[in-house]
Amino acid sequence: MKPVRDGLFGRDEHDNPYLLGGRCRACGRLQFPVATTCPACGADTIDAVHLSDHGTLWGWTAVTSPPPGYIGDVPFGFGVVALSDGLHVITRIEEPDPSRLEFGLPMRLSLVELGPDDEGDVVTTYSFAPAVTRG
Repeated sequence: MKPVRDGLFGRDEHDNPYLLGGRCRACGRLQFPVATTCPACGADTIDAVHLSDHGTLWGWTAVTSPPPGYIGDVPFGFGVVALSDGLHVITRIEEPDPSRLEFGLPMRLSLVELGPDDEGDVVTTYSFAPAVTRG
């Protein structure tokens, strides 16, 4: 697995995916991705944490043209998921049809293979998929 960017996600000992976030020791604020300082209070005491792997859909759209440098398929969904621990994450969404999504829809984290890079390594990114089947 070659991540699209180091330090965003991983898999635990049971092969479950997780997002790697940070929690400020001074004020408790969560962040994603991890930064060296807290955006709320400016403290530089950030501890790495595994963020929740589920949440609800907060906003969404469809991407129908590939962004520069993107090697995955289009269309794909793109939006914001409110994690159960309170953090809002901007993310790729596995459902490309906006009409099949709705505010508050339960979502679950997944890792998705985008395709091979110029060296032939398969690049993987994080994404969220509906946790329930839509009709």
